[in-house]
Amino acid sequence: MNASAPPLIEVLKDPARACRLADGDWSALIASGRAANLLGLLAVRLRQANIPLPPAPQRHLDAVAQLSERQRQSVRWEIHCLQRALAALRIPAVLLKGAAYAMSDHPVSHGRLFGDIDILVPRETIGDVELRLMIAGWTSGKNDAYDQRYYRQWMHELPPMVNVRRGTVLDVHHTILPLTSRHAPDARHIIESARPLDGFPSIRIPRPEHLLIHSIVHLVHDGELPNGLRDLFDIDGLIRDGARAPDFWLRVETAATELGLAAPTALGLTLAQRLIGSPVPTETVQRLRAGTRASPLLHGLYARALRPDNEVSGDVGALIARSAIYLRAHWLRMPPHLLARHLLYKSAARMRKTEGSAAGAA
Repeated sequence: MNASAPPLIEVLKDPARACRLADGDWSALIASGRAANLLGLLAVRLRQANIPLPPAPQRHLDAVAQLSERQRQSVRWEIHCLQRALAALRIPAVLLKGAAYAMSDHPVSHGRLFGDIDILVPRETIGDVELRLMIAGWTSGKNDAYDQRYYRQWMHELPPMVNVRRGTVLDVHHTILPLTSRHAPDARHIIESARPLDGFPSIRIPRPEHLLIHSIVHLVHDGELPNGLRDLFDIDGLIRDGARAPDFWLRVETAATELGLAAPTALGLTLAQRLIGSPVPTETVQRLRAGTRASPLLHGLYARALRPDNEVSGDVGALIARSAIYLRAHWLRMPPHLLARHLLYKSAARMRKTEGSAAGAA
């Protein structure tokens, strides 16, 4: 892409800028969209803006649009299977993130590519839920004893489950942040206020403010950022759709306060506002900060790190920013003694794996 060509973020914000792209710029733009897992959104926005495309990028974007639609159909089938598996328990199973967007036909789901499926269930039912899912064909994707203990004792979810027939991955949450996290939101607020989904008696969709807060928390508490820019555009879409309701921002403030997540919510809203121009009321962010000051350093780190992987590669400043965010996320995730123990175990495991691979190669 030449020096005057707009990067991925700018084209997503203003698709008309794609009209100024040269042939070589399109290759870079498609590569960035694929690396950021935003190629489907790029296809949707260019189509909605009636931007004429050269044949080669048109083929890439048509292909990803078809893939997104097939994944939406697959998600719907998986939710049918979950409904059948969990029906006898008569408990609410709340969809999170991509599955919630797809099943509610939220605008954020249009063009979005999906990975695993996330559900949230009452903590006291987690054992019964796991048993029902195992009977229906899901099994734990983690066989290591340490990994099993890590998830079951410290995390907010079961070890990832994999369907033995379809290979789909299911994350079963009982809250939205690790039990060892510095924040301890009470997930009952989300579960009890979620709305039923027509035709699926056990399945629920979170309220718009809870979808937004969970998406923000996922971004600012997760140290892995390969999908960070995609998550930021999810947040932007949730903001723009939710804000059509006149009381949306009051409900966001109330929900963030109830969940004890006012500060992370303020950070996520600020990032969306500054990096991609999301329409966020300044007074809402100020009230959520509750007298605490914004961190220019933290905002700067995210601004540098939230880029497609292919643009970060070779950028020392961006790699340092990502490392700093990774360490911050683990600092938020666990108290120091547990964090040190966890990192030591993982380092030793990686060394054993490397030595084993080297011995096998010899």
